[in-house]
Amino acid sequence: MPRDAPYLAVADALRTRILRGEWPVGQRLPSRARLAEQFGVGRNVTQRAMERLIVEGLLEGRAGSGTYVRTPRERLLMVRSRHRAGSRTGLAERGRASAWDADSRLRVPATEEIAERLAIRPGDLCVTTHYEFLADGQPVQLSCSWEPMAITAGTPILLPEQGPLAGRGVVERMRSIGVRVETVVEVPRPARATPAQAHLLGIGPGDLVLAIERTIYDTDGRPVETADMVIPDRHRAVVYEFGIVQPS
Repeated sequence: MPRDAPYLAVADALRTRILRGEWPVGQRLPSRARLAEQFGVGRNVTQRAMERLIVEGLLEGRAGSGTYVRTPRERLLMVRSRHRAGSRTGLAERGRASAWDADSRLRVPATEEIAERLAIRPGDLCVTTHYEFLADGQPVQLSCSWEPMAITAGTPILLPEQGPLAGRGVVERMRSIGVRVETVVEVPRPARATPAQAHLLGIGPGDLVLAIERTIYDTDGRPVETADMVIPDRHRAVVYEFGIVQPS
């Protein structure tokens, strides 16, 4: 039988020692170099093992300080589904935030990255909206949205959080001006919170977050909105739900 990767064996050993209380909640673990020496492996092996336990929620990394045993926290599920249209994104979210603060700005030139995602030219004007989503008064998600002004300029939906459809979401707002949304593409990836993100979310700089790059397309395949979302790992477990296309 194939042997487990060395980092999995180290992760198992660390998990056992944590669960039996050798390192209590809040205590810093020995350095990676010291653990590598104890287990007779390379530092990269202990690094991967600790990263695995961070993902599991047993440990947390603190930038410039070390790795600590994490305080157990309740994590709410956020289920994102392509088959139940949500009012804000076209994706349903159970356990989502119930309130939000938003700040929109007009005539913001698209960066090269945003221009590529929206299939426009760098420097083309957009509306940007920064969101802070709240649950029970606590910040649980950040989002920065970009919409091309070439689509919404001169319409009642120019500002997402103002006007007759304020807060109704991209799908409904775009439909009101004759643009039908057909596809939502999301690219999730693990990341570390920047100092600015950590300050807004009430977490530590370098804490694990889920970064989601979302782009929404109309029926012609034209991008009508793109956004970057940041969700703290300690607060939310994000689950993607997909249906199965049945053969005809």
